[in-house]
Amino acid sequence: MTATAPSRRAFVAAGLGSLLVGCGGNGGGGTTSARPSSPPSPSASKPSASKAKSARSLRRSEPVGLSIPAIEVDTPVMRLGLARDGSVQVPPITADDRAGWYRHSPTPGQVGPSVILGHVTVGSHGDGVFRHLDRLRRGDRIVARLADGAAAEFAVTAVRKVAKADFPADDVYGDVDRPELRLITCGGPRSGDWYRDNVIVFAVLSSTSP
Repeated sequence: MTATAPSRRAFVAAGLGSLLVGCGGNGGGGTTSARPSSPPSPSASKPSASKAKSARSLRRSEPVGLSIPAIEVDTPVMRLGLARDGSVQVPPITADDRAGWYRHSPTPGQVGPSVILGHVTVGSHGDGVFRHLDRLRRGDRIVARLADGAAAEFAVTAVRKVAKADFPADDVYGDVDRPELRLITCGGPRSGDWYRDNVIVFAVLSSTSP
């Protein structure tokens, strides 16, 4: 499968069901197994459904930084594309671990689900940038700093830990009618470099600054 950029509605069907998430072993991670054959409807993103009001959407501008005060994360953000097998790339296993934004998803603050991945561990280097992602709670703040100088602040609406075999691709990648954010890493029991589960944080845009 080639790494051509799909449209926002179609990027679910472009191999994202086989997402390589940031598990951070020496081998670089594990895959989920779900591969939707067609884009889901806007109602697919049930875990992020909330009465919380979403702020006005922003124009497209790539994220350059991400902060999550509740778990003391403040990280640069790199761009991620598609690997040759059609899975999403993950950040490299390095001592200066950072998060990565999937460049075929909306940028944070645009309408739709913006996807950011990070490692939970980084091989011999120890803890990864998203090592405490599962500690987030509803209402916690996440701030994405954008290349044009704007900032998009999100509020957590749900945190889910799911078996990789049951990865909820439609919930994660399905179209939504407001700006939302997905943070993804690994979790659960570990066997060597392999983690059984994924931790997924769902959040909705709550405010913006120029």
